[in-house]
Amino acid sequence: MESSHVAIESVELSKTYGKSKTPALSTVSLTVPRSMIYTLLGKNGAGKTTFLRIAATQLKPTSGKIAVLGFDPVAQAKQVRERISAVPQEMRPFQVLTPYDHVMMSLTSRGWSWREARPQARKTLEELGLGPYEKISTDDLSGGLRQRTLVAMALATDVELIFLDEPTIGLDPIARREVWKFIVELKRRGKTILLTTHYLDEAEAISDRIAIIAAGRLLKVGTVSELKSSIGQSVRVDISSGFSEEELSAYGKVSRIGENLRVLTDEKKANELVSISIARHARANVSPISLDDVFVDLVGMED
Repeated sequence: MESSHVAIESVELSKTYGKSKTPALSTVSLTVPRSMIYTLLGKNGAGKTTFLRIAATQLKPTSGKIAVLGFDPVAQAKQVRERISAVPQEMRPFQVLTPYDHVMMSLTSRGWSWREARPQARKTLEELGLGPYEKISTDDLSGGLRQRTLVAMALATDVELIFLDEPTIGLDPIARREVWKFIVELKRRGKTILLTTHYLDEAEAISDRIAIIAAGRLLKVGTVSELKSSIGQSVRVDISSGFSEEELSAYGKVSRIGENLRVLTDEKKANELVSISIARHARANVSPISLDDVFVDLVGMED
């Protein structure tokens, strides 16, 4: 891919904190094209935030190389920072300031004049559903509205590349979708978004490309369709009782999900399982392979 079409490119990127013997990021090589929503998907502690912080000039890698918009985030940090905006996971709003104050502060600190910043701030707040709250102190807002205020600070800036580290934590389902809608709109405007999340539905809903990370290592990269196809099966069957894992293994890959057994298989074998389940008075639910199945197959269940 030509460098003019690449937002981020890493080669064998690694990071080890302090005296730890376990790397937080281990030889990660990936390419993030411009003008897309690229998602780093993984459990908490997988290394997603470490990669983002290195790309955003907040951390120095232990080894390997990375370029952000053609610049070295270590040697050319100023050039990178002028072209990016970020919402770190640990960021918190100033309690005495309003959402409007926060967005204005974000814009003016980047060189926007008050005359330019005022309409941009109000437009962004309206798009994120914060218009009715723009003059209320964040100390008096819900956790979800505070999180949206932080997202608004980054999204209001007219930069090339936006880093969003778990941007919808604490948001209710409706508020999450409002944020998704605006993220997709930013991509439509030609922006590049590097998103980290552990929400599978979020990754599946808005990502153009997904990189699945576990224990600091890059496991698989692809579109949602490519990742689903990589599992090698088309449907899953969840069975409540009446079968042993050994018996079901003849039909496909078996895993235990709570009290049920899940089989990843093809449509023909799924139909056979349903017929046998009916005869045994067992409940069987059939559905297409999802990103959840891919994730569990690669990463496993919770530790």
